[in-house]
Amino acid sequence: MGLIVQKYGGTSVGSIERIFRVADRIIEYKKAGHDMVIVVSAMGKSTDVLVDMAKQISAYPSEREMDMLLATGEQVSIALLSMALHQRGYDAISLTGWQAGVTTEAIHSKARITEIKTERIQKELARGRVVIVAGFQGVSAEGEITTLGRGGSDTSAVALAAGLNADRCEIFTDVAGVYTADPRVVPSAQKLDSISYDEMLELANLGAGVLHPRSVEAAKTYKVRLVVRSSFTAEEGTYVEEVANMETGRVVSGVAHDEDVAKLTVVGMPARVGTLSRLFNTLADNQVNVDIIIQSSYDADVTNISFTVAASDLPKALETLSSNQAELGFEKVDHEEGLTKVSIVGAGMVNNPGVAAEMFRVLAEQDITIKMVSTSDIKVSCVIPAELTELAVRSLHTAYGLDVSEEAVVHSL
Repeated sequence: MGLIVQKYGGTSVGSIERIFRVADRIIEYKKAGHDMVIVVSAMGKSTDVLVDMAKQISAYPSEREMDMLLATGEQVSIALLSMALHQRGYDAISLTGWQAGVTTEAIHSKARITEIKTERIQKELARGRVVIVAGFQGVSAEGEITTLGRGGSDTSAVALAAGLNADRCEIFTDVAGVYTADPRVVPSAQKLDSISYDEMLELANLGAGVLHPRSVEAAKTYKVRLVVRSSFTAEEGTYVEEVANMETGRVVSGVAHDEDVAKLTVVGMPARVGTLSRLFNTLADNQVNVDIIIQSSYDADVTNISFTVAASDLPKALETLSSNQAELGFEKVDHEEGLTKVSIVGAGMVNNPGVAAEMFRVLAEQDITIKMVSTSDIKVSCVIPAELTELAVRSLHTAYGLDVSEEAVVHSL
């Protein structure tokens, strides 16, 4: 017996039939004596439908009004799931993010949670109810509805688990757990029994869509026991924990890729103290996140600075640079699209020299051009042409011994 927070993604509640299936799974936990707090996303592709509707009205809708609009998606899910539990004879109550006490920054579309007041949830749990909370949303100190960005329901669930001191937080999705690579790209990818917070955080940041990066960051900070499981099977899933019980000798735990990558090169920046600070503070002030950075100088007075951004942020980055060209003092901006960042991640890389060299060798053998490189203690990332993504991911997955055996593939089928 204990308190369990569960999160169900949009696919898991994508139809009335699936909502009843989720309700039945929750009831199994209730019968075992657990208190249950459930976080749900909007049904299926309903968020995309709302975004499309907004864009039919305005190419650049107000971020405040977008938050007002998008927050309705989760409200549909929580109400329907609560009704399904009532229909099965179990008491439940649905709460919006603000009713559940989720307070955020006063930033629209990408707010961060600042506080969770759990009194209302605890009161409802004391009444024996299943508490169903709308993910992805909260309220600012000024009383404005805010959203946490796409994938923010994962963050909602982990934050609630931390605030309630839950025994564990289970993230239910359409895959059975965390894999060594995207199974849609690498059919021989293996499901991991466990993975460390640090490895999972790197994978999430590098394109593995199974968990939102901010949710992993919160889980690590507050030591939330996190489990990734499938909504459609009874498999155990993958545990994300402080010290993962990984297979002995495994240096690389997974290969991730991110196809939402664009490269910019700011040409002819003044080569003096404070240049980088001015450039990247300007981008940050305009909510443009920068990833890999390379600086190259061709004379004493001038430098070129290349960096990557999300391809979806490219128009905003170009507009920001253009409007600040005179102040920053550069000559021009070049940009390149159609890129992918492919990465290897593993805690074992720290004490194993030559891991990066092996990655470069594998990509070179496949005649894959490396445009940019970034490293840390537990990851190496390379920016490559997008059309070679699958070849790169599969080649690296094989080279680092991550492929599941043919016998295991047949058995799993």
